[in-house]
Amino acid sequence: MFSRIIKRFFLKKIIKKRLSKYNLDVTNDKIKTIGIIVDTTYFFDKEKLISEIKSHSNHFEDIRMIAYRDKIKNKSENESLFFSMKDITITGGIGAKHIQDFVDYPFDLLINYFDEEKLPLLLIAKKSKAKFKMGFSTVDKRIHHFMLALEMKNYKEFVSELFKYLKILNKI
Repeated sequence: MFSRIIKRFFLKKIIKKRLSKYNLDVTNDKIKTIGIIVDTTYFFDKEKLISEIKSHSNHFEDIRMIAYRDKIKNKSENESLFFSMKDITITGGIGAKHIQDFVDYPFDLLINYFDEEKLPLLLIAKKSKAKFKMGFSTVDKRIHHFMLALEMKNYKEFVSELFKYLKILNKI
């Protein structure tokens, strides 16, 4: 328990330092690859979210998703899709290869589908090499290029608003 408290303390310090470097560069590139970070603590319909995104446009080359869980209960679950606090080191490093691969991939769009500020989610979203990041307005504004003020459970409304604004911004 004491080690978890120390780990959270150092992660908060590291994330605060990274967020102080507030530089979000925006490109005018069209979106071909999408990355999605989902918090499965409150949202369970990951497959429905992906199918809703695909129903709006089939021009995407690649859609990848990684999901956060507070605790991964059994090892039989597909470990390449999930991560938890155990996969983050005390210095803010990433301990699992599948998470590091996700962070290093240069997505054209990163959808941060979480509305609560949890340290691992903030760290992965900030470290991501994505060119355009989008998420909920309840999360720190220094992570996203564009934010929507919606509820997390309304994924259909989120996706429709997402594509509406992406068309306005000439991203698709």
